Amino acid sequence: MPNSIDINTLNQLLAAGDAPLLLDVRRKADYAAMPQIIEGARWWDPESIDTWSKALPAGRPIVVYCVKGGSVSQSVVNRLHKEGHDAVWVEGGLKAWIESGQPIIN
Repeated sequence: MPNSIDINTLNQLLAAGDAPLLLDVRRKADYAAMPQIIEGARWWDPESIDTWSKALPAGRPIVVYCVKGGSVSQSVVNRLHKEGHDAVWVEGGLKAWIESGQPIIN
């Protein structure tokens, strides 16, 4: 099972009828500086993963992204794997999503 997903594959998944759960896990300061998100995403503070990870639905694929697809989203994915979730992080993060011309919402 891959741990990451590219922008094109994410786009295909989001367009499909059974889209994955999309989580924005940028650090609080990064989210506050630019609160725009990928449509359908919900922001979760990565510092509070102990609290919110238990509320995630079991059995639903999860895609997480941070600013650049680095340590924040990768550590969240590792944690979600330990809890039995099927999770991947977005290669290049929100930065790659925007640079590829994909839409974001306020």
